Amino acid sequence: MDSPSRWMIYGANGFTGQLIAREAVRRGLTPMLAGRSAEAIRPFARELGLEGRVFNLDDAREVAAGIGDVSLVLHCAGPFSRTQRPMLDGCLSIGTHYLDITGEYAALEALHGRDREARQANVVAIAGVGFDVVPTDAVAVRLAKLLPSATRLRLAFRGGTLSRGTAITMAEGAGEGGLSRQGGLLVHEPMAARTWQVEHEGWTYAAVSIPWGDVVTAYYSTGIPTVETYLVVPPVAALVMRGSRRLAPLLCLPAVQRLLRERASRAKGPTEMELQEGRTVVWGEVTDRAGHRRGMKLIGPDGYRFTVESALAAVGRVLAGGVSPGAWTPSQAFGAGFVTTLPGVELLQGVGRA
Repeated sequence: MDSPSRWMIYGANGFTGQLIAREAVRRGLTPMLAGRSAEAIRPFARELGLEGRVFNLDDAREVAAGIGDVSLVLHCAGPFSRTQRPMLDGCLSIGTHYLDITGEYAALEALHGRDREARQANVVAIAGVGFDVVPTDAVAVRLAKLLPSATRLRLAFRGGTLSRGTAITMAEGAGEGGLSRQGGLLVHEPMAARTWQVEHEGWTYAAVSIPWGDVVTAYYSTGIPTVETYLVVPPVAALVMRGSRRLAPLLCLPAVQRLLRERASRAKGPTEMELQEGRTVVWGEVTDRAGHRRGMKLIGPDGYRFTVESALAAVGRVLAGGVSPGAWTPSQAFGAGFVTTLPGVELLQGVGRA
């Protein structure tokens, strides 16, 4: 990344933000580090020899002042259902490019709805430049090109250990149930309403349907009207997820939400060994009304490591001026080939069983 433009990692004290900041410094980059906690940001910035800045997202003027001298913000502070809008408002108000690493479908949908504002402000706005949703988005687009008549897209992934921030976001959405896109419309449904058998290295895995960001991004990237997203889980976990359907109303209660957030806050994320040696797998499949079928599989590094690589690559692309203003999915902004430029990523044809 040769651009001298100043850029910021907001939420740099979080698990993923720290990973990105450390890797940026290792590569000779000098992002500004920012967040809401002075006790966390300032020592971390000093450790890395970077400039640190503290501001909240509660006041639009404070946000605009906090980002006023940077060309781009990489927003890493979730839950994005609460933090995306104020940061994006600030970026649009002063013409600062906006990237984030969300996988929350509501935040992805909200960003897409602000395309006109982004164009008018001459701002590039891209949500989901991490493991959520760069690899799945790329698989979706490649499959759509293989079968242009596709009417249904299924995507599944196998993840790893959760960080504190990701665990809290998942806890807050525990009572919302499942979600898919059917005939172009977002449809709420029970969690784990569907199952899909996928294969990898001779093993068969059960994947259950979950609400994932691609019900938004894959639809806008490909135009395929039916999009379903799945997570590979152990059989016991699948049973628990199906059983939670009856508990959904209880999971939304404030007292239960507090308990879930407290438990989620104990998550520590993957170890250094897991980060370096862990692997993720993404399965994709498209079908059309005539019964034609195409499949694809992506193998890549641990999800958090994937996010570090893809987020920094996305920052470099935008600062280099290669993306037009507007609200984009990752593949719309960078092309389906973007994912293959990232280290440790392999694409294979075929997924396995239906």
